[in-house]
Amino acid sequence: MWRERKNSEIFAITVVLLSFLFSWPSLASGQTYPDKPITIYCGYEAGATTDLTTRALAKGAEKLLGVSVVVENKPGGSSSVCAALVASKKPDGYTLGVIDSFGSLTARSHLMPPPYKPLEDFTFVVQYGLYVGGICVLAESPVKTIEEFIVYAKAHPGLSYGSAGMLSRGHIAVELFAKCQGLTLKHVPFKGGAPANTALLGKHTDFVAGVGQHIQYVKQGVFRMLMVFSAEKRDPYFPHIPMAKDLGCEDVPPNQYIMVGPKGIPEPVYQKLNEAFKKVINGPDFQKVMESFNLPLEYKDKLQLDKEMAAQYEWYGSFLKKMGVKK
Repeated sequence: MWRERKNSEIFAITVVLLSFLFSWPSLASGQTYPDKPITIYCGYEAGATTDLTTRALAKGAEKLLGVSVVVENKPGGSSSVCAALVASKKPDGYTLGVIDSFGSLTARSHLMPPPYKPLEDFTFVVQYGLYVGGICVLAESPVKTIEEFIVYAKAHPGLSYGSAGMLSRGHIAVELFAKCQGLTLKHVPFKGGAPANTALLGKHTDFVAGVGQHIQYVKQGVFRMLMVFSAEKRDPYFPHIPMAKDLGCEDVPPNQYIMVGPKGIPEPVYQKLNEAFKKVINGPDFQKVMESFNLPLEYKDKLQLDKEMAAQYEWYGSFLKKMGVKK
């Protein structure tokens, strides 16, 4: 009996010691991190809103982390090129990336399977904002509201609209809206949001499904935005404009600006990164940058993002299957 109790005590002590030894590297890394420059890869080209907001984040984080935070552009594949690069790196907190959820994680991953597992190969460090989508007509259009648009579209079947491409966020959003309201519309896909806007400016289409670049024309008074899509709540910069959900229609999930790292970043390192970037996001300097682009600012941590990305990935998979789209 005594020997069994002694063995049990020795086993318990061994377990405690092993647990400490295994946790020691991550504790040490948290205490010394960071002690060298951090690189943030940006999934879009220099000068894009994603690039400029990433640089604003990096600038603010440098002051808090005490090391250089360098931004490098790795555009391509709607930020999936950047995502693949980050996923391949060592999870030590010195390599991060800023991507958009639609292009890298949730939707395009069903259309063009990437060389990484969208829900398994990343540590979601922080979300800092949203990409706004909206249905826009020219300011000179007689249609003033989305309710008037619905009436007009039913009286004129086949209205054409431009989007950033086949099965882009704008395309999916408008098709969901058309199905909800019983509208017959003609989709004209373009290679990006900019040429879709240009087509409306030239009156080659009747309206546009804007996914970000349309905002500048709305601010200039050239476009009139009738409805916001891909949104969980009304755009704070255009609170009077209804969402698809306000009209009782299913909406495409939101598209988020997300900072990621390779899977397996030690918890103490993640906490330091998250805390630093959260302070930057909530600070006045970064908020001014977001306001200059009319981008809704919204912070989320990895627990929220783990859950949301899984739900959105499943939503797009189900939707595309119904559409008959195969990988």
